[in-house]
Amino acid sequence: MRRGACRYPLRQNDKAAPAPRRTPMPRPTGCIASITPRAAIATTLAFLALISGVRAGMAETFAYVGNADSNDISVFKLSESGEMTPVQTAAFTSVEKPGSSTPLAITPDHRVLIAGIRSQPFQAVSFAIDPKTGQLSPIGNGPLADSMAYIATDRGGKVLFSASYGGNKVALNPLSANGVVGEPKQVIPTGLNAHAFLPSPDNRFVFATNLGSDQVLSFALDATAGTLTPSDPPAYKVPEKSGPRHFVFHPGGKFVYLIHELNGDVAAFTYEAKSGAWNEIQRTTALPEGFNGKPWAADIHITPDGRFLYASERTSNTLTAYKVDPTSGKLTTVGSVPTEKQPRGFNIDPSSHYLAAVGELSDGMTVYAIDQSSGALSKLKSYPTGKKPNWVEFLSLP
Repeated sequence: MRRGACRYPLRQNDKAAPAPRRTPMPRPTGCIASITPRAAIATTLAFLALISGVRAGMAETFAYVGNADSNDISVFKLSESGEMTPVQTAAFTSVEKPGSSTPLAITPDHRVLIAGIRSQPFQAVSFAIDPKTGQLSPIGNGPLADSMAYIATDRGGKVLFSASYGGNKVALNPLSANGVVGEPKQVIPTGLNAHAFLPSPDNRFVFATNLGSDQVLSFALDATAGTLTPSDPPAYKVPEKSGPRHFVFHPGGKFVYLIHELNGDVAAFTYEAKSGAWNEIQRTTALPEGFNGKPWAADIHITPDGRFLYASERTSNTLTAYKVDPTSGKLTTVGSVPTEKQPRGFNIDPSSHYLAAVGELSDGMTVYAIDQSSGALSKLKSYPTGKKPNWVEFLSLP
């Protein structure tokens, strides 16, 4: 039987009948009209299998919560709807006493999560991240120079930066190929209460806040050698008794935002990549409307798409949202919402759709949906964590 380009195999009991003589007709240009129901079903099943395979291969998002008093990390899987599913509690190996907090950092290649231990002996615990399940497996511990309130890797994943609030110092440790922290290579005295230590987007500079000395220190980074040298100028002063604490760079690299613990200020700066210079352009507040008490601001994060900024305040137990002007970098306050008790840490998922905040005194985490037009937060659901949670990291795999 001739059907142009469309030939189908005979079924087992079919016999080919001799073709009658007929006037030649043009060959068909397609086969849609001649697909049998059985073939249509097969085509549909193949399509569904293809779609299923695509979905199975899509990135999965996980949240990692550092719990200081229980010395472990709560691992959750985030669904597209914002639902969190607990998948693991990863305990720290060779750690007996709890520290005051548990800072976390994920290497840029998404292979390793590092936790800072703030009880003696001060150390960093490295976990391998399973690329399919997001679960953690301990791979080794390395020494830290002091009790470190903050840790972060450089943009190339070669070194670990850390800041000591009580020790008034920052440090640089090399990272081995498998992500285990080596002996401190540099330990640098600072002003009072170093609280954050983070590289610039291009990895040329590293900045450290000194909460008690009201300044931000600047260092030039030699990424190849893995060394720091003071910049010129070596520090930027901020208002007295404001207490600069944490900061974030805008994803576009042109702006930086700094939260101040002692007065609740949120300051916006332009950032000059060539020189590493910060220039303040705006100062607003993380304190909710009608606030009456002693400010105790904590954390600050920006959505990965750069459109919205958020800050946490522990006296009022609130999160404040801001809209970011993409041209000027200036902030417009959207409003505040109540959150977990003593919200020392929070973070935003890679899709910029969800925010998760943890409370040190509530032992819980609340997930919020981010309104994609206004940036306003809407509470979705709360979940139990370990004891005294203080840090959240999100990661999409693969």
